[in-house]
Amino acid sequence: MSKSFEEVIVELEAITKELNNSELPLEKAIEKYKAGVELSAQANEKLTQAQEVIAKLVEADGQASDFDA
Repeated sequence: MSKSFEEVIVELEAITKELNNSELPLEKAIEKYKAGVELSAQANEKLTQAQEVIAKLVEADGQASDFDA
């Protein structure tokens, strides 16, 4: 089961705090950074999917939509 957007953001925030507030060994910091990049990509994908759903709903309702602004 995939994580919700909110769960991804919570994990990403925890990793960011850990990277900013601790003195991790280089290897561990790289692992955390990689996990953060992957979580960021997941969050971005979820936002893109949400934009597509909203655009379709707005289009079906006959209103103009432009989420690239």
